[in-house]
Amino acid sequence: MQEPVTPGNNSPRTVGDVMTHTVISIGRTAPFKEIVRTMEQWKVSALPVVEGEGRVVGVVSEADLLPKEEFRDHTPSRIEQMRVLDALIKSGGVTADELMTAPAVTVHADASLAQAARTMAWYRIKRMPVVDALGRLEGVVSRSDLLKVFLREDEDIAEEVRRTVVGQLFASRWQQLSVEVSQGIVTLAGTITDTSLIPVAARLARAVEGVVDVDMQLRGDSGA
Repeated sequence: MQEPVTPGNNSPRTVGDVMTHTVISIGRTAPFKEIVRTMEQWKVSALPVVEGEGRVVGVVSEADLLPKEEFRDHTPSRIEQMRVLDALIKSGGVTADELMTAPAVTVHADASLAQAARTMAWYRIKRMPVVDALGRLEGVVSRSDLLKVFLREDEDIAEEVRRTVVGQLFASRWQQLSVEVSQGIVTLAGTITDTSLIPVAARLARAVEGVVDVDMQLRGDSGA
């Protein structure tokens, strides 16, 4: 059994650790066809719209552009118009300013990966501009970027669990506990004196970046 080890500093912690720094953006006056051409050229599904010194004012996504085709040969009824009013308005848009969704849903580089994931899920978006305190574009984070955390090495995860779980909750019992990680699944086994700490240990282990699941095999030491 090894004594808890401090993990390396190369594991993703914040949006800034996983975001794409090179970002293609457009201005308010970018025309429809240029937007489509830029998306195709850079293989992206959305583009931040910026003004001034790079302040993000909106985002144009494929969903914002599709109404142009959707209503090309179809005039919706009055009832349909009420249901799809926003899409109908965008079908007449010819510039980024008319097509974009504003204000943009953004995130800061120091936000946690969990915070970014919750924001994307809430707004049902695939990527978000990353901005500084003044709203200026710094990068873009996507769903695939957030999943990079699960590429973390098992031993790196195990070392952090030893430090943040075993080291904090069971420092006096670390020799009786084992931490094993396989495919991101943490198994924590051994004897402890206070079984009420098991749910706390499970919660702390799940909070470690890259953990897929936790298998708690801790038991009380009746002889303690």
